[in-house]
Amino acid sequence: MRTIDDFTRPLEYLSGFERYAGGIVREWAEKEVIPVRRGFDEDWEEHRTIEPAFRKIMGEIGLQRFFFPEDLGGFGLGHSSYAAVVGYRACEEMSRADSAMSVAFGVGVAWILLMITKEPHVNRRLCEEFAPMFCDTTEPVFAVNAMTEPQGGADIENMDVIKGSTIQTTAVLDGDEWVINGHKLWPTNSGGVAGLFGVVCTTNPGSTDPNDFAFIFVPADLPGVTQGKPYQKAGMAADKNSDIWFEDVRVPVWYRAHGPGDDLKYFKEMVSWGNFLSIAFTGGAIINVFELLSDFCSEKTYRGKPLKENDDIAGVLADIATDADIIRIIGYQGARMLDRPDLYGPGWSDEIVTKARAYKYFAADRAVEDVGRALNVMGMHGSDRVCDVEKHWRDLKIVQLWLGGKQLAQMETARWFYECETL
Repeated sequence: MRTIDDFTRPLEYLSGFERYAGGIVREWAEKEVIPVRRGFDEDWEEHRTIEPAFRKIMGEIGLQRFFFPEDLGGFGLGHSSYAAVVGYRACEEMSRADSAMSVAFGVGVAWILLMITKEPHVNRRLCEEFAPMFCDTTEPVFAVNAMTEPQGGADIENMDVIKGSTIQTTAVLDGDEWVINGHKLWPTNSGGVAGLFGVVCTTNPGSTDPNDFAFIFVPADLPGVTQGKPYQKAGMAADKNSDIWFEDVRVPVWYRAHGPGDDLKYFKEMVSWGNFLSIAFTGGAIINVFELLSDFCSEKTYRGKPLKENDDIAGVLADIATDADIIRIIGYQGARMLDRPDLYGPGWSDEIVTKARAYKYFAADRAVEDVGRALNVMGMHGSDRVCDVEKHWRDLKIVQLWLGGKQLAQMETARWFYECETL
C-alpha cells in the first residue's frame, strides 16, 4: 500500500535539516500524539493530556528555539535559506497527528517571532531580550499574535482597503514607554497559555497612514494584562483561544518591533507566512485522512471485494489522493517562495501576500470538501470518533475560517491578478 511519503515533495528544495526535523516530528507524533489525540476534545480547557506532548517537542527536543540565533541558544533558522521549507515540513508532520497542536506550535514558535528573528529584519536587541524565555528552559513556551479585535473581525488583515483605520488597540508614547490599551480576541495560544504577545496597535486611532501601524511586544505577566477563559470550539482543542485585555500596560519604547512603516511591511510578511503554514496544517490532516480511508476501504467489503475495488468508491479515493498531492506541492512551493526572495520577491510584497492567500483558500476548500467525501464513503463509521476522520473535519473547517477566510482571500486575489480598483 502507498504511504504518505509517496505524495510529491519537490526534492530539489529539500535540505538535510528538513529531513532531520521532519523525522523527529513524525516519531514524536506517532508516539506522543496519535495514540491519545481522541481525548483532546475533552481536554480543551485544562490541557492535561496535551501539555506533556508539547513539553516533549517544544521544550525537551527544543523546537521552540528554531528561529533564534545560534549564539543565543537557538537553531538559527532566522538567517537560513530554507527556514520556511523546514517550518512547512515540521507543521505538516505535526498536523498529520493533530492540526491544532501544529497551529499552536507554528504560531508560538514562528509566526510572531519571525518579526524579529528573520533576515533581513532581525532586531538583535529584542532577540537578546526574549531568547532566554524560549531557549533557556525545557518547558514549552508559546507566543501570541494579538491581532483580531471584537469590532472588526478580519479588518486588520484587510490592509489594502481598511488600512488599519479600524484598529482600536492604542499605543501612546509616554516618555520612554509605550502605554497600551485595548481588547483582542481569538489569538492562538491565549487563554493563559502564552508567555509573550505581539500586539497590533495604532498610534493614531482612525489613521490610514502606514506609519501609525505598530507591532509591539508585551510579556504576558505585566500588570494590566488580563486573559479570559478559553473558548470551547467545534475543534482545534489543542489551540486555546480567548480574550485579552490591555489596561495601561507599559513596555519600553524599544519593544516596538521595528518602527513606523516597517512594522506594517513586516506584518504583511507575517500574513504570508500564516497563510502558507495554514497549507501545512491542512496538508498534514488530509494526508492522515488518506491513511485512515485507505485502511477502511481495504478492510471493508462490498459484494465480496474491498470497497476500494468498487468503481464509484475508487473515483472518490482518486479525487482525495489527487487533492492531497496538489496541496503538498503548492505548500512546498509557497515555502520555497518565502525562502528565495531573490527569485520571487520579499514575503511582504503584494504578489506574495496574494499568492499565499490564494493557495491557502484553495487548499482549505479542497480539504474540507474531501474530508466530507471521506465521511460519505465511511457512512456512520465516519462519524464515530474512534476513526478520527470527523476530528480532522472539524479542525479543518476552522483552518478555512481564519486570516479573513475565503472572502478576503478572494478579494485580494482578484485585486492583484485582475488589477481591480474598487474592491
